[in-house]
Amino acid sequence: MLGPQTEAPGRNAAGIHRNVRGMRHVDLTDVQLASSETARRINRDIVLELIRTGQPISRADLARRSGLQRSTVSQIVEQLIREKWVREGSIASAPRGRRPTLIGLNEDMVAIAVDIHPRQAIVAVVDLNGRLLSRALVPLTSDPGASTRLVIECMQRMRRTVPKKSTEGIGISLPGRVDPATQRLTFAPNLHWPDFDLKKVIETKMGLSVKMENAATACLLAELTFARMDGVRDAVLVTVSEGVGTGVFANGQLISGLHGMAGEFGHIPIDPAGPRCACGQSGCWETFASCRAALRYFRELQPKGRTVTFHELLNLAEEGNLPAAQALAKQAMWIGRGLRMIIAALSPSTILIAGDVTSAWHRFGPVIEKEAAKLTLAGNPPLIRPTHESEIARLRGAAALVFQRGLALEHTPQGVAPDDDGADALQVQTA
Repeated sequence: MLGPQTEAPGRNAAGIHRNVRGMRHVDLTDVQLASSETARRINRDIVLELIRTGQPISRADLARRSGLQRSTVSQIVEQLIREKWVREGSIASAPRGRRPTLIGLNEDMVAIAVDIHPRQAIVAVVDLNGRLLSRALVPLTSDPGASTRLVIECMQRMRRTVPKKSTEGIGISLPGRVDPATQRLTFAPNLHWPDFDLKKVIETKMGLSVKMENAATACLLAELTFARMDGVRDAVLVTVSEGVGTGVFANGQLISGLHGMAGEFGHIPIDPAGPRCACGQSGCWETFASCRAALRYFRELQPKGRTVTFHELLNLAEEGNLPAAQALAKQAMWIGRGLRMIIAALSPSTILIAGDVTSAWHRFGPVIEKEAAKLTLAGNPPLIRPTHESEIARLRGAAALVFQRGLALEHTPQGVAPDDDGADALQVQTA
């Protein structure tokens, strides 16, 4: 945390003058005083983010966009080249004078991303730009040890396919909650795994650092990293699959909460007389809004029909099967009704929906928006939109867990601009 001592009058990175007079609460148990090193770190993160979003880009353009002096930008770029986050590329054309060398992210830096579901895992190699270089499926069982061995064997094979790439680590997206302090899976009712130190086993076998996160938070991290969400300070991402998960971005911060349990809206009971949930309660939101719930609705409407997957249910609805269409409409209604809890509790400006339901957004979108709008207590309802890249988003988010320090995704207060006298000074965005 940065204390009020770090704030200074002047312009922020967008050139807007701000008045920083007044008092602000400071938690004295968690204070980091501003220093020249703090400013250098934030400047570095901003320059790296500008390279990521504007690549290929020249040092001169980086100086113009950041508001930093050219000498400062040049020092930061040289540091990033030494750290192998970026590299020099082509020479830009110029009407006169010296032609600038363009800078871009180092595409030879990769992460192994693992997206775990109750029955299968998806393993991929993802580069620093979020591109999937390879991808494979691994079957999983209720035995975490045997399942992890299969995942490790797949990761080893996949790593051998990119011998010239620098593998920085392993990111894992999970259908449950991870304690940020211990990096242990603390709550995953749909996975049905006993207590198991997944991180330690994989790190020991692979010799790489492992970072783990809830699938919804990983998806949200991917949106913040690789999508255009600048200016969004409050958002919730809802994953709809075997269960319902949520990732929360509030006041410019990813929220984890005690033991990583913040945002478990899927396991809030909305009807105590409802179906039994995997978590042990009855009538949780996910028992009404998940893809499993849609399949249950379809069986109730067509009890003598064949057993189908959710993808098949979507296809049946498009082919004109009325029970299939009704089952999906009921699922959409419950997704929308559940969003009322999120709107009332967090009041986000944006709600993102991820999962297979987005492939039929023409069915789900209008119903979800109508239901959610019924509990807008003041002002306009939040923007509700699909991500359309559920599986890819989870893999990109898992990779971003590895890259996030370099890509400035810790969501600390940021913003650097010159003082009125031209000297570089730290400008802190406050909540």
